[in-house]
Amino acid sequence: MKNSGGLIAALLGGVILGGIVGVLFAPESGQETRKKIADALEKRGIKLTKKEMEDLVDEIKTEMKAEQV
Repeated sequence: MKNSGGLIAALLGGVILGGIVGVLFAPESGQETRKKIADALEKRGIKLTKKEMEDLVDEIKTEMKAEQV
């Protein structure tokens, strides 16, 4: 049980990333999608600036493209 904290953190990170990816592929405008992501993160106590949000979306896109190769 020493690693339970790491396991919980990894699980939470996976859930958040999965939610973000799901929202990114939803058939909505980019602006609405970014707002939903920001709202979901704020509910978890994470506040991002517009620049940080854009960087996060770009990072996720890059990772998704790399995984498809």
